[in-house]
Amino acid sequence: MNAVETHRTTDRVLVVDDDPGIRSLLISALGFAGFEVEVAGDLTEALGKVDRQPPDVIVLDVMLPGADGFEILQLLRARAVAVPVLFLTARDAVEDRVRGLSLGGDDYVTKPFSVVEVGARLQALLRRARGGAPVPEEDSLRCADLEINDARHEVRRAGELVELSPTEYRLLHHLLSHQGQVLSRAQILEAVWQYDFGGDTVVVERFVSNLRRKIDDGRPPLLHTVRGVGYTLREQAAK
Repeated sequence: MNAVETHRTTDRVLVVDDDPGIRSLLISALGFAGFEVEVAGDLTEALGKVDRQPPDVIVLDVMLPGADGFEILQLLRARAVAVPVLFLTARDAVEDRVRGLSLGGDDYVTKPFSVVEVGARLQALLRRARGGAPVPEEDSLRCADLEINDARHEVRRAGELVELSPTEYRLLHHLLSHQGQVLSRAQILEAVWQYDFGGDTVVVERFVSNLRRKIDDGRPPLLHTVRGVGYTLREQAAK
């Protein structure tokens, strides 16, 4: 088994999976990498551990007894638990990946997985969660009636507050910082997620879809798809 790259700080990860073998594997590999690892096998145990001491990041299996990972994520987000969540999904289960990202998950790994990949993705999630978006000179970026204010960490459209997840905020910030430019999915993955997905762009497509629903719904569209190329954020030219 390849070793997961170690990191200096001890971050707490909660692994929620009913498979004792997977729990044991991740306890060993992530512990070796410097993580403090706790495990839970079902909904009740997972929520209890989060309530007692919220972890820094969560690894969440989709298929669990009693309540699946999607239901657990919904309950966590309803309780304002905003820590990053990495889903473990069945191989090629595209619908699982799309649903998990739609509900507020931050990343996914398919089974069977590499512990090296899990460790790398957890470290990337933690860097993103703590690093925030780069602060521009004037604290605010605008396009038409859309404004993102880094000083207050707020997004408004036509003066109305728009609630975004941390990953959605970073994605919007990147698009707004490059408004008018067409960015490929690979460019977005590198800038926002800080690594690539081996050509799998479902994560970008899903987050762009979520973002479009939140900022463009019922308003003149600002987020546009350039077919075969990528995405751009710009004000639509008057006809």
